[in-house]
Amino acid sequence: MDSDGKFPLPVAVEVDSVQHVAVYDSDTSCLQEQGRAVACAQALAKASLYPVHIVRGGFQRFSALYPFLSTEKVTYTITELENLKIYPVEIIAGLLYMGDQKQGMDSGVLSQLKISAVISTSHTDTLESRPIKGNQTVLNIPVADTVVSDLHSSFERICSFIGSHINMGSRVLIVSRQGRSRCSALTIAFLMHHLKYTLEASGEAWKYMLKCKPNMRPNMGFLQQLSDWELHTMGTKVTDISEPYF
Repeated sequence: MDSDGKFPLPVAVEVDSVQHVAVYDSDTSCLQEQGRAVACAQALAKASLYPVHIVRGGFQRFSALYPFLSTEKVTYTITELENLKIYPVEIIAGLLYMGDQKQGMDSGVLSQLKISAVISTSHTDTLESRPIKGNQTVLNIPVADTVVSDLHSSFERICSFIGSHINMGSRVLIVSRQGRSRCSALTIAFLMHHLKYTLEASGEAWKYMLKCKPNMRPNMGFLQQLSDWELHTMGTKVTDISEPYF
């Protein structure tokens, strides 16, 4: 902020080419506050081609929830950025997470996120063959990521497994090899079962998942199985999976 109370754009950063911008102060709690974080975000938004986000609760809340992600470091080299540890996506705060196989075998990630149970869908590299150094309960559902693979027959079992853990306040991590197709299909199936969401891209499970992980992508075979699961959970098919946004 300059002496006039305005936020000049950083000279060294081409704001219009940055896809993800997040602004935080100490404790902003809502967008209606006329604080520094909101003013800074508004200034950046005028130059950005993408939405500018504000961290709810600011650094105080974020560092309390995720102390292992907090740092006082201000600048990073390209090498440091390339080597940053990527954590699983939080689907239901403090309860359900989704990630790739590498994260599912990282004892540091599991410990920091306090994961109690892991569901692995990897067809070729189960967590049993590469043990975790921890006390996590592991459920292996070995299914290949192909359009003819069957996940539907496991939906009931997986939803029951996840539900039993989160009802006790335990945290569950769902993983597949790349963290995009199989694990997102299982996560959507659980949202449909647990939250009574429809599959609809316009408003419920699909949109929720895209917000959590924009590059999630169940293959078309799994998408059809989710449509069948919608019929099972809702008693009717609400969603037309032939719509272009699927």
